[in-house]
Amino acid sequence: MFLRLDNVMRKPVSIQFEGEDITAFEGDNVAAALLAAGLSAIRTTPVSGAPRAPFCMMGICFECLVEIDGVAHQQACLVPVREGMAIARQPALREIGHAI
Repeated sequence: MFLRLDNVMRKPVSIQFEGEDITAFEGDNVAAALLAAGLSAIRTTPVSGAPRAPFCMMGICFECLVEIDGVAHQQACLVPVREGMAIARQPALREIGHAI
């Protein structure tokens, strides 16, 4: 479960995840904003297609890879939100050499 602290007031920021508007807050990273919005499965595994979610929240596990503003392979836990950014699930690749 991922919850925001009630006693911390920050400026709202509007982002989109696969075309859906989400309100994040200044200082959030993309992974935190998506988790707080109730989204957990933000990518799939290359082997089975199983859903995956952010795990370590510090850039070690690479479970939070997404496409941000058309750039693939972005670690959502390391990218701060900014007004108007467009985020999308990144399809898992099964073969090396078929880059997006």
